[in-house]
Formats: sequence, structure tokens, C-alpha cells
Amino acid sequence: QVELVESGGGSVQTGGSLRLSCRGSGYTCSHLRSWYRQVPGKEREFVSTIATDGTTTYGNSVKGRFTVSQDNAKNTMYLQMNNLQPADTAIYLCHTTTCDWKNHWGQGTQVTVSS
Repeated sequence: QVELVESGGGSVQTGGSLRLSCRGSGYTCSHLRSWYRQVPGKEREFVSTIATDGTTTYGNSVKGRFTVSQDNAKNTMYLQMNNLQPADTAIYLCHTTTCDWKNHWGQGTQVTVSS
């Protein structure tokens, strides 16, 4: 079965950095890998996408601060988060669309940024 497991979340002060990881298993082909984030009581927000060819896309709120990358040999996607702000506090979720066009979500990792 397809499984996505996020890790690397934690608590940092404003201006700090974190590096998130999303390790996938149970599949060998995907169209896109993405990061989303969600705050309780609010709708899920798009953070970043990386395609199989390495093309990246970012949401406006994180451009210039976050960088997405991947290691295809390890089937792992990363999110380097710099200059973190309190507004970045959220559960960060990994998403993959596999080559059969099915959608898969991880369970998320908590990021907390204090002032």
C-alpha cells in the first residue's frame, strides 16, 4: 500500500529554520509531490510542489523562504524552511499523485514558530 510519512517538525523561534522530510513507500511512479499546511479551523493551504523533472512551484506566502527538493533514489521529498514566522505555524502535510492518478496524503508533522 502507498504510505507517506513526514518528519522533521518541531518548535522554533521567529527567524529559525527547519527541514521537513516526506518518505514515500508502496509506489515507484508519481506525477507530482507536494507540501500543504493546515491550521485548525482554516482551510488547507498550498505550500510547494516538485515534479519528477525537478520543476518547482511555491505558494506566495513562502516564496523566497522555503525550498523544496527531492532524492528520487530514496523516494523522499524535503522542505527547507528558513526565516520562519509565527504565521508559518501549522501541520505540514505531504501529498503525492501516483501514476495511476490516485491521491495520497501523509498524516502531517507539526511546526510551531514562537515570537
